[in-house]
Amino acid sequence: MASASPDRATAASEPSGLRIPSVKILVAGGFGVGKTTMVGSISEIRPLHTEEVLTELSIGVDNLTGVESKTTTTVALDFGRITLSPELILYLFGTPGQERFDFMWEILGEGMLGYVLLVDSTRPATFTEALGILDAFRTMARVPFVVAVNRAQGLDPAGEERLRQTLRLDAGVPSVPCDAT
Repeated sequence: MASASPDRATAASEPSGLRIPSVKILVAGGFGVGKTTMVGSISEIRPLHTEEVLTELSIGVDNLTGVESKTTTTVALDFGRITLSPELILYLFGTPGQERFDFMWEILGEGMLGYVLLVDSTRPATFTEALGILDAFRTMARVPFVVAVNRAQGLDPAGEERLRQTLRLDAGVPSVPCDAT
């Protein structure tokens, strides 16, 4: 990808040699919230994943509560692509969720137009994890973001308020229910 211009758009080269404007969006969130699934579900290309098998070394480090069947974790990034129009390509970069990989957040965030902060409505602990990620992103880039609430038909008003308070969201920041699959 070319260097980001001031509007954070870049250009992709197509086989024809034409340059097509492209934008970079991150999908960020805590461990096991569905980032890899989301990137894979919406990408028009076979996504690139850097998944590694969870080992006994993650016991006591990675909280598998609510995702006990999870066997792998992203260690660098997930990558996907969506052609929004013949004139615009969206590149998706999924971040690792664990704090021990937080150095990747800044690397992947370079040149992003915005990001999706993904939380899991069935695991309120992911709201607190998301706060740490949100704080890190607030210090590295002032870009728009949306909070996507995975596994939600829509939070009840109390759940929505708890989410907004935990993340200290301004009224203008949208939170939307989604299904990462």
